[in-house]
Parts: sequence; C-alpha cells; structure tokens
Amino acid sequence: QVQLVESGGGLVQAGGSLRLSCAASGRSFSSYSMGWFRQAPGKEREFVAALTWGGGNTYYADYADSVKGRFTISRDNAKNTVYLQMHSLKPEDTAVYYCAATRSVVRVRTPSEYTYWGQGTQVTVSS
Repeated sequence: QVQLVESGGGLVQAGGSLRLSCAASGRSFSSYSMGWFRQAPGKEREFVAALTWGGGNTYYADYADSVKGRFTISRDNAKNTVYLQMHSLKPEDTAVYYCAATRSVVRVRTPSEYTYWGQGTQVTVSS
C-alpha cells in the first residue's frame, strides 16, 4: 500500500511559480513510477508529467506538450517525495493537481495505469 499526500497548491498570478510536493508512505517508493495529473472543472483528468522507473536509480521524465519547458518533475527518494516545479504559469493551468504512483513502466500518461492517488491540491492562476 502507498499513501500519497500533495501540498503546495495555491493562488498565483499569471507568470508566477509554484512547487507542488507529494509525500509518499509505504515501501519501495524508489521503484514506483510517479506521475502528476490535473483536472479542471468540467474536463477529464489529464497527464502533466511522469518519472518512469528505469531500474536502479534511473528515471525517465516525460511531459505533456502543454507544460514542456515550464514544468519540471523530480523526486527525492530519501524523503519519499516527488515534486512538480511549475514556472510561467498560465490561467489555463488552473486545476486540481494529483500525484499518482504505479508499478508500471509503460503507458505512464494513462490515468488508469496508476494504482495509488493522492487527494489533490488546487492550483489557481489568475490573469
């Protein structure tokens, strides 16, 4: 079992930055692929970024085109935490952001591939 708790959301002006954190409990955190997703009102949950476990201490980052170059996903296995650093935020980034964990190393852009989910943290970007 893995429990995930997100934090770091809030209200920020367009062009600003936020860093989201996702603290995980449970064993073998380092061997999980971790993802960030978001869901805006009336829209489906969409992929934002993922770190896919490649064995050992190797991870591969993947980003949605809409956030590439602005967001960075990272992890600190010693702290069992994954981060999402967000820069140059836009009003269209407004959503509830969720972190998720999976043993899978494929289809990491697909929400159904993930076993564990956090409760979400709200990010609101004002224009």
